[in-house]
Amino acid sequence: MELIDILAKVQSGDLDPAAAAELINAAAPPAYDDLGYAVVDHDRRSRTGAAEVIYCAGKTPEQIVGIMRNMISRGTDNILATRASQETFDFVCSAIPDAEYFAPARIIALTRKSEPKRGPRVLVVCAGTSDIPVAEEARVTADFLGCDVQGIYDVGVAGLHRLLARLGDLRGAGVIIVVAGMEGALASVVAGLTPCPVIAVPTSVGYGASFGGIAALLAMLNSCASGVGVVNIDNGFGAAMLASHIVNLTAEK
Repeated sequence: MELIDILAKVQSGDLDPAAAAELINAAAPPAYDDLGYAVVDHDRRSRTGAAEVIYCAGKTPEQIVGIMRNMISRGTDNILATRASQETFDFVCSAIPDAEYFAPARIIALTRKSEPKRGPRVLVVCAGTSDIPVAEEARVTADFLGCDVQGIYDVGVAGLHRLLARLGDLRGAGVIIVVAGMEGALASVVAGLTPCPVIAVPTSVGYGASFGGIAALLAMLNSCASGVGVVNIDNGFGAAMLASHIVNLTAEK
């Protein structure tokens, strides 16, 4: 029975709401598909605002293509796959030719439905050129999620004048993602100059005593500037997801 017919019967009094609910639930496809190697969550966008994202590390190219094809078959127009190698993308592209690869970010994106960008602006600021891969993961993810996003790179505290020259951009942002390795001081400096939320991303860039990003992580957690949130080491994707949630809440007001 079609949904419109069920609703018409409820309206006419021929069907009570509880029975109608059972019919609707029985007719609805399951909210997930079990592929054996992955259970694809098709209900995630309605619950969280963003469709499931494919984490490629540890998956075979065949599995990634299988998940993407399943999502496409269930009506997902835009798909993001993170931590993907060039070899993985080459395989994906042979099966899904309109997929794109963002090499520094290690992201595969399929975008079949474009949507207008929403503000306020998300600014991705990174300390050094070596931090750009993590910054690009954040920028590409935020852009995919529909944010108005801009990147400002190589403005670390070793040359503070480079950052101060972009003060207008910093103060015009709604959310700032700060990506830094070494001692991770950039997040505190940015948060001390701007009124918006700052999301700090420590990177594994640095010499021996940086301990693979732990030094930057601890410095960011101990920031003397207020309003700094911290995600895990090298987690540009997570920072962008958080920024997108903040933008969504702001846009709803």
